[in-house]
Amino acid sequence: MSFIRETIRAHKPWIDQIISYVHGNKNIVKSMSMKIITGTIAYDYIMNFPGAFSDHILPNQVHKINLSFIVDKFARRRGGTAGNVSYSLSLLKTPHLLFTYAGMDFDEYRKAFEDLGIRLDAVKIDQQNYTSTGFAMTDKADNQIWGYFYGASEKISTLILSSVATKDDFVLIGPSGASGSMSFVKQCIENNISYMFDPGFILTQINDGDLFEGIAHASYVIGNDYEIGLIQHRIKNWEKIAKERVIIKTLGGNGSEIEDHGKKYKIAPAVVKNPIDPTGAGDAWRGGFIAGLERKQDTKTAAQMGSVAAAYAVESYGTQEYSYSLTQFKNRYRLTYKNLLDL
Repeated sequence: MSFIRETIRAHKPWIDQIISYVHGNKNIVKSMSMKIITGTIAYDYIMNFPGAFSDHILPNQVHKINLSFIVDKFARRRGGTAGNVSYSLSLLKTPHLLFTYAGMDFDEYRKAFEDLGIRLDAVKIDQQNYTSTGFAMTDKADNQIWGYFYGASEKISTLILSSVATKDDFVLIGPSGASGSMSFVKQCIENNISYMFDPGFILTQINDGDLFEGIAHASYVIGNDYEIGLIQHRIKNWEKIAKERVIIKTLGGNGSEIEDHGKKYKIAPAVVKNPIDPTGAGDAWRGGFIAGLERKQDTKTAAQMGSVAAAYAVESYGTQEYSYSLTQFKNRYRLTYKNLLDL
């Protein structure tokens, strides 16, 4: 009996998540595949610069920049791409598995996610290192400068995907460093697992061959307009490759563009009531989109769900400070897209 009790206790967050999802959705679970979220868990130090970076950068001296910016707002928050996407999914009551590495300082993060009912049994702990840490500064035009310490995330490349995933599952390959992201790409290919490739953070670290491999086998490719532009420039026969999968180009406050096997959609941004901070909006978008896939929504509707999730994210300072109920989410969707959303 003690073994049974320990097993139930170890999996309680996951059990609670399923129960919450079932109670909150009259359609129960429409897909039996597991959504596996990879990428980093991090602590983010977020700063606001009240001016414009461009006012302090001399175009003819960019080769020797030496600047200090005085910020007027500062906060330490939970973050990391995997953590942010997981948080977004939890608000939409979408079962998923967080598969990554954290450091010896993970306890604060763990407690917050356990309180949300997020499954953490596949998060590995490096007791000799710190959890990844990001430093973000945003100016008044929403331009950002980031500094990043990978810390425990350096071990992500050692994770064995087959220990948690089968060919029926779906993997978000979020930024995990070049070695981590490409390790997941190769493992998904070897195990015939469908995945979304999010290479933005590693574009400067991987060669054209690795980039092509990651895209050529992906079901979905996602990036902002600049990242997708770089990918198009580096990949030969881009138009042919794009027509064989879903290409997602996020456009910040201008919404997104979707190319679904050659069929193109322009997704309007969702209504934002009081914009405060864009940091983490892209991760919220990914969570909303994946939640739509889990509910078997079409690509356009899933992208619209991503936009609604992102709208809530920019209304708070920090990547996991926003919140909403399913009813509020559906109401915001209807306000923006003039349609009812069946969750």
